[in-house]
Amino acid sequence: MTQTGGFLLLCGVGVFCFLSYNLVRMPVLALFAQSLGAGPESIGLVVSASTLTGVLLKLPGGALSDIYGRRVLMRVGVIAFGLPPFVYPFVSDLDMLTGLRFLHGAATAIFGPSALATVADMYRERRGAALGWYSASTQGGALLGPVLGGWLVYAAGFPTTFLAAGIFGCIGLLFFFSLRMNPPPPEYRDKGLGPVLAEMWKGFRVVAHNTRVLMTSATDAAKMIANGALMAFLPIYGVSVGLNPGEVGLLFGIQGITSFLSKPVMGRTSDRVGRRPLILLGLAICAGTFVLIPHVSGLPSLLTLSAGFGFGEAVVSSSTSALVADLSELRTLGAGMGMQGTIMDIGHASGPLLAGLLIAHLSYQGAFAVIATIQVIAAGLFWALVRR
Repeated sequence: MTQTGGFLLLCGVGVFCFLSYNLVRMPVLALFAQSLGAGPESIGLVVSASTLTGVLLKLPGGALSDIYGRRVLMRVGVIAFGLPPFVYPFVSDLDMLTGLRFLHGAATAIFGPSALATVADMYRERRGAALGWYSASTQGGALLGPVLGGWLVYAAGFPTTFLAAGIFGCIGLLFFFSLRMNPPPPEYRDKGLGPVLAEMWKGFRVVAHNTRVLMTSATDAAKMIANGALMAFLPIYGVSVGLNPGEVGLLFGIQGITSFLSKPVMGRTSDRVGRRPLILLGLAICAGTFVLIPHVSGLPSLLTLSAGFGFGEAVVSSSTSALVADLSELRTLGAGMGMQGTIMDIGHASGPLLAGLLIAHLSYQGAFAVIATIQVIAAGLFWALVRR
């Protein structure tokens, strides 16, 4: 299999797996939790559960991919994409739903860092552009998921929606098992647990002492706090101002379309002009659009702001992954991507929880203003601590 053919097939895996995952996640999950009796705090917990898996697994998963090879970890991840959606129709209470979301989160937690490290390995000279195209493919699936999920819930109900998600996940599985990748490194895969743990710990130490990697990852986390808050509460806010679930799904769809179209261009731009200016610009756009969302109620205005947030998200994401890869040592590239994913997921998991608490005690306007301020502070710290 040629490098280009393998890359295209990997992008296809990303499309179908993230279509499946986001079809369940936005806006279906929050509405499903609400149908089971969840209030704002409980909705935040349910939405955060899958991201908490990433906090626990992304760094070890990325480090293990450095040792055993990317394919082994990616195989586990695509199975976690394909099978859990078939279980959702049998969920009857919030505890079951939270547990299932924690299990389903293993999909992105294990697959994500290994896939990003694979792309970074394949295209070392054009890393920003390649990561931008790969991220755009996953975003392509992610943008179709909310639109299709919102429409299916509105037209056919929750069970049909979950079945469709499972079918798309299984298509991603078939694509993955058609992919041929390099075998794992030979020096550790057959030597038992001790050498593996020692090598993992070495990778953890190297990455944990890399201040620029940590701060770059923190900017991604700040953006993901806002993303998580939107994922959990934009459906509830949209319905409260008169939108139907299909129209709420369209908000996530336009956000995804904008991000999908922007990521390849912004990734290529970051190769030419540098990662740092684009990360700062993207955070400013995200904060500015996010803080305005609860001040409008019409569908056209919400679509415009969702598209703006999607563009800002693309500007940040297309540069942060490439910058982390640039700043990571070759033998700890997977650990570096895993560290970024872990810190990013801490932000993503915190977003729904923080927004739920703030909305319950303040208002949508106050909650969104606090979260936008966090993004501005992260931009200032990044500017001060990450030099050229």
